[in-house]
Amino acid sequence: MKIYVCDGSFDGILTAVFEAFELKEFQVQLVYEFFYQPNLLDQVTHIISDTEKAQRVWKGLRKKLPADWQNKFYYSFLSEQTAIGNHLFQFAIYVFQNSAPVYQNYGNDHVIALAQMAKSVSRERHRMKAFIRFEKTLDGMFYQKIAPDFNVLPLIGTHFKNRYADQHWLIYDEVRNYGIFYNLHTVEEVIFDFNPQPDESATTSEALVPVIHDAQEGLYAQLWKDYFKSTNIPARKNMKLHLQHVPRRYWRYLTEKPEHGAE
Repeated sequence: MKIYVCDGSFDGILTAVFEAFELKEFQVQLVYEFFYQPNLLDQVTHIISDTEKAQRVWKGLRKKLPADWQNKFYYSFLSEQTAIGNHLFQFAIYVFQNSAPVYQNYGNDHVIALAQMAKSVSRERHRMKAFIRFEKTLDGMFYQKIAPDFNVLPLIGTHFKNRYADQHWLIYDEVRNYGIFYNLHTVEEVIFDFNPQPDESATTSEALVPVIHDAQEGLYAQLWKDYFKSTNIPARKNMKLHLQHVPRRYWRYLTEKPEHGAE
């Protein structure tokens, strides 16, 4: 079997599509290198990510796909699922080999895989936008840790930039060990070195020390809990419906929940 092995990046997948057409090899399976298990019978080609080639493929897809399907393609990539790289690779080849709008063919395994995965990622994006509750730190920055199922940080930065345009804020993905930081001008991707000994020369985007809350933060949290309690109507409590809208794994982000802040 012919195998393309790439680094798992977005550019890597698109470069593999370019190489498939360049070499006219279409009976191929794409595998991320960190998932690939060598087999003596495999014919392996290692794909080296090439930004220029990737951009040519992406521009081609933009001509062939409507905006919502461009989003689905990118959202599916952010799912980070084991098989999604091959689905993206096969979907792109399927689109380029056909003049008809084949993205509407939900009988195709790759089309349906992207549609379903993009929906799951979009749902996680929506929930992160709805459930994140910032906490103010001693230096005046607003901060929240998250642990989403998918890599949704690239999809929520603009939302929080528009909503909290006058505040420094940081959202950190503790699963993927990186975050997004807003400096009142731009949203930038940051990686932190968790060091219990604070470095006075380090900025927020260089090092993250244990969070020390602003003195008023506890009061604000208690006021919110009191408000939530006062507006709650016990007789209308429907825990089953509540859990459908707010699954328990998101309670850690909600100030009004007992699990808030639990590790």
